Amino acid sequence: MEHQLPPLNALRAFEAAARHLSVKNAADELCVTPGAVSQLVKTLELHLGVQLFRRVNRGIFLTDAGQAYLPPVRNAFRQISDATQKVAVPADTGLLTVSATPFFAAAWLVPHLKSFQKAHPGIDLQVRASNTLADFSRDGVDVAIRHGMGQYPGLASQRVLTVEMVAVAAPALVAEHGKPKKPVDLLQWPRVNDAERKGWRLWFEAQGVADTGPARGPSFDDAGLLVGAVQAGQGVGLLPAALVANEVAEGRLVRLFRAAWLEDFAYYLVYPQASHDRPKVAAFRAWIGEAMRRDQTAARKSPASPPSHFQSAKTPTRLQLVQRQPR
Repeated sequence: MEHQLPPLNALRAFEAAARHLSVKNAADELCVTPGAVSQLVKTLELHLGVQLFRRVNRGIFLTDAGQAYLPPVRNAFRQISDATQKVAVPADTGLLTVSATPFFAAAWLVPHLKSFQKAHPGIDLQVRASNTLADFSRDGVDVAIRHGMGQYPGLASQRVLTVEMVAVAAPALVAEHGKPKKPVDLLQWPRVNDAERKGWRLWFEAQGVADTGPARGPSFDDAGLLVGAVQAGQGVGLLPAALVANEVAEGRLVRLFRAAWLEDFAYYLVYPQASHDRPKVAAFRAWIGEAMRRDQTAARKSPASPPSHFQSAKTPTRLQLVQRQPR
């Protein structure tokens, strides 16, 4: 006879408590009291006939049985979540949730949403602005747009947009060190880094400077925080030109050298590999690629328009140095 399944709420309480190793944190996540979590876990232990946690002082630890039970329970919840997302809304209509960095969402995605809605009236976009890579199995996110090197284990990534990167510093830091004459001079300056600590190496390579050594200084996964650190004089920052254009124009930041297109350091469309052929994901992937190509074509046909800080992924992939003067 098939073994009776334990109560779903008891399994949820066990999974949350095991993940946090805290009854209180599990209770906060599930919006119940710590006592309710403890009671649900006891119910599950009675159902299984084994102890899942060891309670030491005010902490809890998984027993051998608990450690063995957790992975299949967690995988089961993920499978339920994935299956629910696929069947809850028709695959080619309904809601498509897009997680994008705040800068990309404001500077590119929102101004282009009208064209997506016109091309796909049956799909409603929900845009979430975040710098943290989505947990696709738990957050309800269908696709994400992230700035980095495009290396996301277990996920598909497609480069969609390269941005013009500029080296900027606070006026006080420039006054302290003097205006650098050559890019290599910045090796002697304090620098702040992106989260992956690879941007400066790529920038120096684009300027013909090799052997830069390990990346030193603080790093930030949020461009706004990085701008704040640069403005506070903590070091030179390498940032998208469009993001700091106002600060440079108003004198709050100083642009030190010409910009560079760092081809690998770009915006990537990221999604689970299993979602590649989902109609909604495929529709968004095709639309964003076409929208980027239209932007690039329009920029080439309009010589009177201001130079763009963005470069489509469909333009030549060799590293280019931009010959424009700081504004």
